[in-house]
Amino acid sequence: MKRSVKFLAVFSIIAAAGIIMIGTGAGSVFVSPVQIIKIFGNKLFGTALGDVPASHVSIIWEIRFPRVLLGFFVGAALAVSGAAVQSVLKNPLASPYTLGVSSGASLGAGIIIAGEFYFLGSFTLPAAGWVFGVSAMFVMVWFSSQIDRSLQGTTIVLTGMVMSLFVSAVVTVMANAKDEKYKQIMKWQTGSLSGKKWDYVAVLAAVFALVTVFMLFRSKEMDLLTFGDEQARSVGLDTKSAKILLLTAAAILSGTAVAFAGVIGFVDLIAPHIARKLFGAKHKILLPMSALVGGVFMVLCDLLARTITAPNELPVGAVTALIGAPFFAWVFFSKRKR
Repeated sequence: MKRSVKFLAVFSIIAAAGIIMIGTGAGSVFVSPVQIIKIFGNKLFGTALGDVPASHVSIIWEIRFPRVLLGFFVGAALAVSGAAVQSVLKNPLASPYTLGVSSGASLGAGIIIAGEFYFLGSFTLPAAGWVFGVSAMFVMVWFSSQIDRSLQGTTIVLTGMVMSLFVSAVVTVMANAKDEKYKQIMKWQTGSLSGKKWDYVAVLAAVFALVTVFMLFRSKEMDLLTFGDEQARSVGLDTKSAKILLLTAAAILSGTAVAFAGVIGFVDLIAPHIARKLFGAKHKILLPMSALVGGVFMVLCDLLARTITAPNELPVGAVTALIGAPFFAWVFFSKRKR
């Protein structure tokens, strides 16, 4: 790694820590960084709280910090899965969101909310979202393979977008049919980190760590796929199997993130592009840096969502879309110009 890239990576990590601290302290009740550090010390190492009010301890440790951490891992998971999908399909506009994972998760969540099948307690909704999100990716890959045996990137992207639009329409019809559940289904579709606890953070962090490590072991395959299928096959890579395996890993990662936070778009598109510009295209570096950029971006968007119209709260998915849609257009038209 070049010295300039190392310096930029270290600076990015320090900046991310600072933004997490700001996200944890900012809100209707401001908590200073010194008090936050004292609270962390007390909870992790049993040190004295000093003059920190008990209400601040409760706000930081039980409400804000779990929310900020969950937001960071959601953004990181979406960014890593987005980087993998863009490389596998060799398409800068591809992402798990456009391939149908989010719409599939919405269908699962809509069925649970409409039918009130809460058989796993608070984990029922995330479980259904995850199963339907990952299943949507499998269905999309199977359907694409029937059209194009070699699984070309363009075929997968177009199939995913068509399926995503169709499933989203089904969810909208379902929400309108269940009028009393409409607001709850629509709220899930626009994403939210409100009210999330430590158990959600633990599950998502574990899945993120496992899948990201798996992808790092496959980083050379992604490097080869970015040069095109023919060149990858020329060095002995089974491109079809590699694509299916990596797309499955991306679906598991993004499906888990969407399952816990609802539908949040454009993070998986924006973060990999920024990381690629700053740190290069080598996936051994790109994947962790995409995670860092995506996590920070998500924390900032959630901070805006809960403070910009306080005491009301915006859906975090709406904030990411307001930033992401112009970014998507810029990427699309800049590619067309070239």
